[in-house]
Amino acid sequence: MTQTPLVEQSRHDDILVLTIQNPPVNAFSPGVPEGLKAGLSAAAADEGIAAVVIIGGGRTFVAGADIKTFGLPREQAPDLRGTVQQLDAFPKPTVAALHGTALGGGLELALACAYRVAVPGARLGLPEVKLGVLPGAGGTGRLPRVVGVQKALDMMLSGTPIPATEARELGLVDELIEGDLLEGAVAFARRVAGQRPIPRVSERSVQGATPELFAAAREAIQKSHRGQLSPALIVDLVELAATRPFEEGWQAEAQKFMEARESPQSRGLRHIFFAERESAKIPGLGKDTPLLNIRAVGVIGAGTMGGGIAMNFLNAGLPVTIVETSQEALDRGLSVLRRNYESSAKKGRLTLDEVERRMALLTPTLEMTDLGGADLIIEAVFEDMAVKKALFTRLDGLARDSAILATNTSTLDVNEIAAVTSRPEQVIGLHFFSPANVMKLLEIVRAEKTSDTVLATCMALARRIGKVGVVVGVCDGFVGNRMVHRYGEEARRLVEEGASPEAVDAAMNALGLPMGPFQMTDMAGLDIGYAIRVHRAQQRGEPEPDGWLDRIVKTGRKGQKTGGGIYDYDDTRRPRPNADMQALIEAYRAEKGVTPRTVSADEITRRLTGTLINEGARILDEGIAQRAGDIDVIYVYGYGFPAYRGGPMHSAGEQGLQRVVEDLKQYGHTPAPLLERLAREGKTFADFDRERARG
Repeated sequence: MTQTPLVEQSRHDDILVLTIQNPPVNAFSPGVPEGLKAGLSAAAADEGIAAVVIIGGGRTFVAGADIKTFGLPREQAPDLRGTVQQLDAFPKPTVAALHGTALGGGLELALACAYRVAVPGARLGLPEVKLGVLPGAGGTGRLPRVVGVQKALDMMLSGTPIPATEARELGLVDELIEGDLLEGAVAFARRVAGQRPIPRVSERSVQGATPELFAAAREAIQKSHRGQLSPALIVDLVELAATRPFEEGWQAEAQKFMEARESPQSRGLRHIFFAERESAKIPGLGKDTPLLNIRAVGVIGAGTMGGGIAMNFLNAGLPVTIVETSQEALDRGLSVLRRNYESSAKKGRLTLDEVERRMALLTPTLEMTDLGGADLIIEAVFEDMAVKKALFTRLDGLARDSAILATNTSTLDVNEIAAVTSRPEQVIGLHFFSPANVMKLLEIVRAEKTSDTVLATCMALARRIGKVGVVVGVCDGFVGNRMVHRYGEEARRLVEEGASPEAVDAAMNALGLPMGPFQMTDMAGLDIGYAIRVHRAQQRGEPEPDGWLDRIVKTGRKGQKTGGGIYDYDDTRRPRPNADMQALIEAYRAEKGVTPRTVSADEITRRLTGTLINEGARILDEGIAQRAGDIDVIYVYGYGFPAYRGGPMHSAGEQGLQRVVEDLKQYGHTPAPLLERLAREGKTFADFDRERARG
């Protein structure tokens, strides 16, 4: 047996097995192609070798390319294309033995082999689109030749892996191995060792290609991947694969891969990929921090937020006791919760049996004392400090000693809430985003006395319920809502100066946000934002707010929930301008002596993104967020900032921090000291994160 750094060679009589040993996921890092090429060369030269099996050591085959090498010059990057070429031309049968995942470059490696076998639990996919790139080692040419054009487009444009059982039906896998994978793969290789000619995917024809199919695909990605580069390139390359020789597509794919890889969109998506993983790391919190065992959860409030929060835990198999103050409110909440589950079942996302199993885990009650057995209690009651303090005082007396007491407040001081209990170290903020059963973000608010164990437990729990947990500090609005408050102020100011609400929203839609600031406000409820503004004015001893948006609220229009707010809404919730609201805005401008001016879409986007960046810089400087990357994760997963732009802090680096500073000054804002310093030094927020990590 010959050892190479990352690929182990072992001989099983006349079969050579090449085992990739690059834990944890056998990424195609430097050293892997060299090891595979060496093994293939040895097998080609040895007349006693009849076939080659390529398998992954550990828990998976190859989970993809090493993303950290994407920035390397071509001559230093792992040579996946060269490895694939050597496999495609190899004079003896080759078998890819798949378990775990065969993703991206891993599946391209397998497609270059003559045969593929897999355990039933394996998953196969080409998820490159999620990083703003495309398959670059023959995937756009080979996958359509195996599964047909439509399925290949579906797999590449969604990036979603398919199970090996489906891959077998499609012909992507030649045989499922029920027992030991290595033993089964070697046996399969021995059976096909003498077969000639060797089947090569690159020599197959493409099935199912029509001009109408490609036209439909291009139309579909305008909705599903609006404004994104790599999906359009994928469609182009699959069409080329269907209409031109394989070699022509192979060469074009290399060029288009580099075009996508060097694009700002790919840089943004790769940034978010790494930032999400970094957000799970909490400075000063060791991996050996003990965790509490969360076996049962209590939720106070069965309204929209409370019901959505409960669903997260039910989905994870955790029993939930949900409390309301009246039977009517409880019945209404349970009805909405069940309706949400049944809607998922109608869409095929759940079976009816799964709906019933989840509902069976839910215990509705009107008695707070029924929460005594919960390991975690989360309140989702009205956003009022007096109400929350009274509730936590009561919870302190009835909850078990080890229970975590969590508030879902979106703005209030968690330290003040914790102070009314005898166990402030057990109190934490768990800020779910609406709708709580859908949105992936969970702001985990560490109060002054929150224990490391409680914090670590909540981070682990976030992963358990499928959320992206980001730790933030205590301030008014934490990270997300503090920034969106400034964003909303600037949006209202733009309207005061002459922009229409629909023009402001359209500019942010064009930037890639699914909703502009006023669409978002109408959806959340105008009354909620108004209540927050009133609360802040009272805290500062100022008069009640009386802006144009406050006046809309006072007319009784609260947004989508009342059928109208800034906009009118039909049954499909599509916004339409309202003439009376336009007149109200015009009257407000006249009263304030404002002569409306034309505001360009470019000015709108620069002012609104600049406001987010500036407030984010203040938050970083204060230590409310641990990293600029954390802020980006919050804005992508909590507020719909386009992931391909990398979040507001990353986008600042793309446009240049000096330009952001100049824009802020031009439009009457004072740049944050941290932002000015980084701009002056020619640095980015990524540089700041690296500096902070080094201490």
